[in-house]
Amino acid sequence: MALVSTNPATGETLAHYPVMSAAEVQEAIAEAHAAFEVWRTWPVRRRAEPMRRAALLLRDEVAAQARLISEEMGKPIKQARAEVEKCAWVCDYYAEHAEALLAPQRVQTDAYKSFVSYRPLGVVLAVMPWNFPLWQTFRFAAPSLMAGNGALLKHAPNVTGCALATEALLRRAGFPEGLFRALRIEVDQVEGVLDHPHVVAATLTGSTRAGAAVAALAGARLKKTVLELGGSDPYVILEDAELELAVEACAVGRLQNSGQSCIAAKRFIVVAPLVERFTERLVARFRACCMGDPRDEATELGPQAREDLREALHRQVTRSVEAGAELLLGGTLPEGPGYFYPATVLGGVRPGMPAFDEETFGPVAAIVRAEDEEEAIALANRSPYGLGAAVFTRDRSRGERIAEERLEAGSCFVNAFVRSDPRLPFGGIKRSGYGRELAAFGIHEFVNVKTVYVA
Repeated sequence: MALVSTNPATGETLAHYPVMSAAEVQEAIAEAHAAFEVWRTWPVRRRAEPMRRAALLLRDEVAAQARLISEEMGKPIKQARAEVEKCAWVCDYYAEHAEALLAPQRVQTDAYKSFVSYRPLGVVLAVMPWNFPLWQTFRFAAPSLMAGNGALLKHAPNVTGCALATEALLRRAGFPEGLFRALRIEVDQVEGVLDHPHVVAATLTGSTRAGAAVAALAGARLKKTVLELGGSDPYVILEDAELELAVEACAVGRLQNSGQSCIAAKRFIVVAPLVERFTERLVARFRACCMGDPRDEATELGPQAREDLREALHRQVTRSVEAGAELLLGGTLPEGPGYFYPATVLGGVRPGMPAFDEETFGPVAAIVRAEDEEEAIALANRSPYGLGAAVFTRDRSRGERIAEERLEAGSCFVNAFVRSDPRLPFGGIKRSGYGRELAAFGIHEFVNVKTVYVA
């Protein structure tokens, strides 16, 4: 058996990677645990040294790392470079702040002394997707490693090259040998990894179905999980929105990474007075989007990562049109090699249509009409997902109130498209998962929050 990496822009096979045997997996876990036993004794300040070197290596090798991302999953090269730079940023962030974030916290009690200490847990398994093959990994690895843990990565098969490149980079940065291991394994081998007593927790970014499966396996073994799952992010455009800003934010939020993001803008809920003008301008912006070779600097929209994903997306579009949505742009499978799908706009979308009810993982905008603010918010929240949301209005106080109090999501933005930031916690509610990544919350997910009481 082999894991196959395919260039989605051409359909050509890039590489075959042999799947690890059960014995090889056990050996990798043992190596990670042995490295962890040493690493956990390092002061946080010392752990920061290889983390800073990792950031330097990422910046020095940005061109090569970005090229690998683009080849394996089709990300436009400019966006691939930005992904690598963001990985360097998260490494620097935790190298700088982990010592303070992990410092013991004194608590006044009737004891002579009492405090909260943050201690490493052990080896953590990360099951990661293909859409941000470096960022998803570093978003987990930077805080988890700085907390003193070991790490095992089960990456998506089509980005195995990226997984191995990350392992090699962290080794060159000076992390202990074996502390971070990329496992070349199939989905059915994950249970065996979670069975191992040295694997103490798991984190997954991926589909709701995959998250539920891993959570069930981990829960049966009483092992902690953090899940960042799918989304159907609503963007609410109110009558006083700055139209050009809203259109551009919606377009970038939907088209970035060829629409293949859990926090991509997916449902555009527009109040009645603006629907016509918003629709006209969004269609024009999508029509101007340059689709093509992801290696080309001018390309904004690359291919879908796999052929089956493109087919699933097209079925959602077709079913939505059959249910009454209006196809305003795109929606046809282009001829030629690669797994390309055009920028597509659907109007007249309503609950009950796939474009409203399901997560559409591609460059498809669903425009939903609302009569007023109340209906717009109700439609935004009418979803099993709750990852991100945005609201557009010239009244910042109004937007802040809606974002904080009304929209049901883990991240709510005002007058901007939703994106993650190492300085802010990231995660969802409802079927978008639980737990948080990044910031202080992210580094505290995989530690033993220990109470120390000295009488």
